[in-house]
Amino acid sequence: MSRKNVLIMGAAGRDFHNFNVYFRDNENYNVVAFTATQIPNIDGRMYPAELAGKLYPEGIKIYDEKDLVELIKNFDVHEVVFAYSDVPFNYVMTKASIVNAAGASFRLMGAEETMVKSTKPVISVLAVRTGCGKSQTSRKLVKILREAGKKVVAIRHPMPYGDLVKQKVQRFATLDDLKKHECTIEEIEEYEPHIAMGGIIYAGVDYEAILREAEKEADIILWDGGNNDTSFYKSDLTFTVVDPHRAGHELIYYPGNTSLRMADVAVINKIDSADEANILTVINNIRSVNPNAVIIEGASPLIVDKPEIIKGKRVLVVEDGPTLTHGGMKYGAGTVAAQKLGAKEIIDPRPFTVKSITETYEKYPNIGILLPAMGYGEQQMKDLEETINKVDCDAVVIGTPIDLGRILKINKPSTRVMYELQEIGSVTLESILKEKGII
Repeated sequence: MSRKNVLIMGAAGRDFHNFNVYFRDNENYNVVAFTATQIPNIDGRMYPAELAGKLYPEGIKIYDEKDLVELIKNFDVHEVVFAYSDVPFNYVMTKASIVNAAGASFRLMGAEETMVKSTKPVISVLAVRTGCGKSQTSRKLVKILREAGKKVVAIRHPMPYGDLVKQKVQRFATLDDLKKHECTIEEIEEYEPHIAMGGIIYAGVDYEAILREAEKEADIILWDGGNNDTSFYKSDLTFTVVDPHRAGHELIYYPGNTSLRMADVAVINKIDSADEANILTVINNIRSVNPNAVIIEGASPLIVDKPEIIKGKRVLVVEDGPTLTHGGMKYGAGTVAAQKLGAKEIIDPRPFTVKSITETYEKYPNIGILLPAMGYGEQQMKDLEETINKVDCDAVVIGTPIDLGRILKINKPSTRVMYELQEIGSVTLESILKEKGII
């Protein structure tokens, strides 16, 4: 029987995982190409032969998604697998219509068929959108588990934007490891907070190999999800974070709605800064699709290290990049801090942008007057630094999970805005862990 020609649509993460665990050694399929979107400069590469397995001795080429129809015809593609996250339902079905019209079948792989089983208990932290607050939820869980005497190793959803062979399995335990692995801003934002807590976090490309290494030094594995994707691992307990600032999105984004339906616990974050009507909408939506989920309500109190440089000043607000771009948020922690602490004005950075930062605004015109902390590579980090330093402002408010001032040379006063999860009420992360017998 001839092998079925498959094309995998991705964004350098879920696509590689689906290939590794389902297609790599499967003689029923012939993966002819990957396509890439969302992340800059990840097309035009190869998924290397060293990772692709014996069926693909030359590796597999990665193309720009804009060439999808042409690729289906040129490679006689029978099936297209959609494998990236944080997109609205109508976006997914538009892609399905394009694929079907070009003559191929369209496939959304079930979470269960791509999950790897661990020998250790797994706790997963997911979300319904990018920027809901997974990171502070993950950090709080790690803190509780460690205080209970558990050895916890976090594994982060992939962000392999460099040399894929070198990035097969990555372990981060010190800040020097971030330099060693030549991490982008997006990677540092996720890894550094775990390191700062004295923890260990793994990431990379081959998530079965990563899991086996992490199991050697862990009592419990914590899956720290990316975007709104489902877990790569079979989970013993799943927390899914929901954002009342984007009420309703939990019902209409892929695969965030799946992540919500799989949740044992739904965490409604940011209730201290959300409208009551939106909080009620989110609660009702959770109950409509997952009535058995336990609901935790949580605030995200802000911590500003130098509040004095905000009051009465003209400030540039830098927010988490993916949250503003494909996450679609109009503001973040930096904006809330600037408003609460009495900034005179939030300065529009768009007249000052350069190169790839200008291109980001062209691709995502609804970002508005905030500056996304884009840093998918050395050149983009330089462009971000140049843009910040060109902006005519008194100070910079940094609302990203890391101190950009440690990575970039900023030529004006800056302050960090940090936030942690604070549960409201008697149902907490700790009470859930105790109830489940994990601690």
